[in-house]
Amino acid sequence: MRPGLLLAAVLLASQAECQALVISPAPEHVAVTIYRDQDRGTDPFDLSWLGGYALVSETRHVRIPAGESELRFEGVTSGLVPQTAIVTGLGAAVIEKNRDARLLSPGGLLDSELGQRMILRRTNKRTGDVREQEAIVRATNDGVVIQTSAGIEALHCTGLNETLLAQSVPPGLSATPTLSVRVRSPEAIERDVVVSYISNNFDWQANYVADLTPDGRSMRLFGWMTVANGDDTGLANAATQAVAGKLNRIRVNVEPGRATPIAAGCWPGGSSSTIDAITAEDIGAMPQAIVVTGMRAKTNAPAPPPPPAPAEVMALQERLGDVRLYRIPIDVTVAARSEKQLALLDQPSVKVETVLRLRPPVGQFNGGLDQILRTRNVAASGLGLPLPAGKLELFQTRNGRRLLVGEGQMDDHTTGEKVECVVGQSTAVRARQVPIKRGRGDGYALTITNGDPEARAIEVELPTGARAITGGRLTGRDGWMLWKRRLPANGIAKLEYRLAS
Repeated sequence: MRPGLLLAAVLLASQAECQALVISPAPEHVAVTIYRDQDRGTDPFDLSWLGGYALVSETRHVRIPAGESELRFEGVTSGLVPQTAIVTGLGAAVIEKNRDARLLSPGGLLDSELGQRMILRRTNKRTGDVREQEAIVRATNDGVVIQTSAGIEALHCTGLNETLLAQSVPPGLSATPTLSVRVRSPEAIERDVVVSYISNNFDWQANYVADLTPDGRSMRLFGWMTVANGDDTGLANAATQAVAGKLNRIRVNVEPGRATPIAAGCWPGGSSSTIDAITAEDIGAMPQAIVVTGMRAKTNAPAPPPPPAPAEVMALQERLGDVRLYRIPIDVTVAARSEKQLALLDQPSVKVETVLRLRPPVGQFNGGLDQILRTRNVAASGLGLPLPAGKLELFQTRNGRRLLVGEGQMDDHTTGEKVECVVGQSTAVRARQVPIKRGRGDGYALTITNGDPEARAIEVELPTGARAITGGRLTGRDGWMLWKRRLPANGIAKLEYRLAS
């Protein structure tokens, strides 16, 4: 090697050795905005596979020395999308960023200590005697092979309790997901910085609880914002928001942090050693797990959970371009792998009507009519605010008991729109349809019977182009041809119609 190249290599090595390591263990404050999975509908959350996402912003206080250093932000979410990460507050000092995927685990620790000296601690289960000696990790692929002063053997195959202890956590391993950046500054820096990134593994939806009055003409509508965090990282005391609307996004899959396990791989016959220091009497049942500890590890008791949010705290609604933003006015904890419900809206008196609707299929049909809960999203009806998509549970009090009378789901509705929700199917009002021949074309005879002791309003919606033969007129509404009747108790209504050819 030429002298100039040799000098350059020495300088680069020296710079790498002198690079400072700065660790930010946790944020001082977190803000999260959660976006829904548009393809899930109102199916229940699957915390192991959430299709929504979140924008996470973490405020952290850092002290960076002059020169070049590596700044590690520990405790970010495992679903962090690396290419979306932005660090603001350091200006042009940031020259590189990486998401560290190697998590601290027994296998990862032993892989990093390959060829290095560790402390092997053995405890005799019969006597309780503890013996410690140095050991070098030689292989970790198929079981763990170690070398001691007595020879080569497989770890955890002696029948004794065995533990390997490391002096410290090797560089490059993190107990939690980590985002690292390389910074270069001409002077020392101490300031607050904001780390913002998009993370997978989040979702939210609205859940509505409606209580119908005994006469069925109005209801109280209470809405919950249900947020779900499927990540291994919890967001404590976070300023939480949710966005309602349909945003175009292509999902980016992120490799989860690699936490490698280790397994015992013993030589045939249960013997693992080339030495005879351990006798056959020492060999007992093989333990089920290998414990790797850190000699300088520190344990901190988990912080107590925050107090529950007051019941009167309600999400604040704001406009965000063509979508809606719902902001929780207090900080809340969105725990790892869990769901949380927050109050979204409370409308004490919403005018509604309940009708039975049928959209008969082509051909012969025999079945019930859908029960429709209908209102208009205007202030005069007791609403007049955007309604995010979600599931609805309908209750009604009968004889002093609150009963579930229907379940349905709503799509997104803006103000002024008609709101309809299918909450069940009638068992007392039934429809029967058969094909008939009338003149030059084919038609259908539809008969609806009411077995209920009360009169019921019914609506039959037929495709555009349908024409009534007998039974009354059809009128156009919302892209359908409508046949309306108020069916008396135990009454019958008949319609003969022809579809356009």
